[in-house]
Amino acid sequence: MMNRKLINRFGLLGILALASYAAALIFSPMAFPGYNWMEQAASDLSAEAAPSRHLWDQLSALYDSGSVVCATCVAIFVSDNKVSTKLFRTGIYLFTIMNWISKVGYQMFALSDAGKDISGVQEVMHMVVTVCVVLLSIVSLIILIIAGCKDKTLKGIGIWAAIALGMMFMGPVGMAAFPPQYFGVFERFSTFAAVGYNAVLGIYLFMGFNKFKSEDQTLKRV
Repeated sequence: MMNRKLINRFGLLGILALASYAAALIFSPMAFPGYNWMEQAASDLSAEAAPSRHLWDQLSALYDSGSVVCATCVAIFVSDNKVSTKLFRTGIYLFTIMNWISKVGYQMFALSDAGKDISGVQEVMHMVVTVCVVLLSIVSLIILIIAGCKDKTLKGIGIWAAIALGMMFMGPVGMAAFPPQYFGVFERFSTFAAVGYNAVLGIYLFMGFNKFKSEDQTLKRV
């Protein structure tokens, strides 16, 4: 049985972060009279003036901190152990940066009011953060997919990255193809993609990436 180090155990925070985010999405609308999850964005629940803001902050506490800690520990682990190729590690680093931008950016520029038009500086910056998060997510996942195709020991991570990327694209495609009444449904595909993939990386970190070790020390390849 593997002798797990503390950094490996931090991988479990990815799973806890996913559970925390799911709980916030499911239960926060109870504190928001009139909120329609099928039509409204998830970010409306955490808007500064939203009646559900306090409950959202409570339920998403592990998500806010756990996602960043998990992703950072994954980045540190793959860097220190020279896991696989530079391409793979670059994908992990970009995914980690995305998590930090999401954590810091959305706290600094939370929507001032649920469903408010994008007009003020706060709302504009919120959208800028969103664009950065989406672009970094897409780029990092594509890199990880390519890394998985090139290295059979990373095939699993590449497959999960492809699933996450597919979910991410289902959001805008669904928003364009279906009436606005279903905006919230497809928006959640995009938001769950990154959180879910972070949980996957957390599981691999907990396992010490041992699945990808081979007799020829593939993980030590640069």
